Amino acid sequence: MAELNYNHLRYFWHVARQGNLTRTAEKLAVSQSALSTQIRTLEERLGHPLFERAGRQLVLTEAGRIALDHANAIFAMGDDLVATLRSETGRRRLLRVGALATLSRNFQIEFLRPCLGRSDLEIILTSGSLPELEGLLRRLDLDVVLCNEPPQGSAGIVVHRLAQQTISLFAAPSLGAVSSAAEALVSWPVILPTRGSSIRSEFDALCQRLGVEPIVVAEVDDMAMLRLMAREAIGVAPLPPIVVRDELQACVLREIVPLQGISETFLALTVERQFPNRIVDELISSASQWRD
Repeated sequence: MAELNYNHLRYFWHVARQGNLTRTAEKLAVSQSALSTQIRTLEERLGHPLFERAGRQLVLTEAGRIALDHANAIFAMGDDLVATLRSETGRRRLLRVGALATLSRNFQIEFLRPCLGRSDLEIILTSGSLPELEGLLRRLDLDVVLCNEPPQGSAGIVVHRLAQQTISLFAAPSLGAVSSAAEALVSWPVILPTRGSSIRSEFDALCQRLGVEPIVVAEVDDMAMLRLMAREAIGVAPLPPIVVRDELQACVLREIVPLQGISETFLALTVERQFPNRIVDELISSASQWRD
């Protein structure tokens, strides 16, 4: 069996990313006919067409999408190899971090703090849903993913528990003092995470145990918006302390009462790699000091 020609794969990779033979040929400084020949040779080697035409654009077939996933992984591994073997030469390295779109910004910055300002490092931060980020991680387009829930299908994913914080009710100083969670939940309206989040599920269970039905004035899926609405004094909000750290220091929010039994866990996700990014290991090791 003939071996795969990686030059052909590289040409395919460029065309797949551009979606157009003419633009790709101009970018690579080769003729369009030569580029077409390279693609046809690869298709013959793989035994499947990789593109189909949609007007002037080239659209990946199912086989093409599979080939692109493998090409991404192959060339990312090659980049890792070069970066790893040249790490002592002063070459600027990339740290590619994915973060759940709704994750606390304070948590993200604390995780990255040990490497902020390094002249030998560029940080690329991508936000998205957990399935999107997991896909990028598996394709080696990300070095690490930060989240507060494990992925649905964790096969091949390494889950690192970084920290766990007890959830408390926070509110603007204008709201009065209370002695218990039950009293707070019947005294003031609440601003809650949307249903489906771990905090919301545990909060609803707590209310059921306490026998209270709080008045919900807002439901939001973003921690930053949750704390901003709490600052407007329209109600109390259940949050981990790291989310409102700056507001507590500025005295624009205060902790009303901790909600025992409700917590949020912060996680880092990685995959086993032949050439891992050692900076990720350093950050995870540093973050392990946060554990309660």
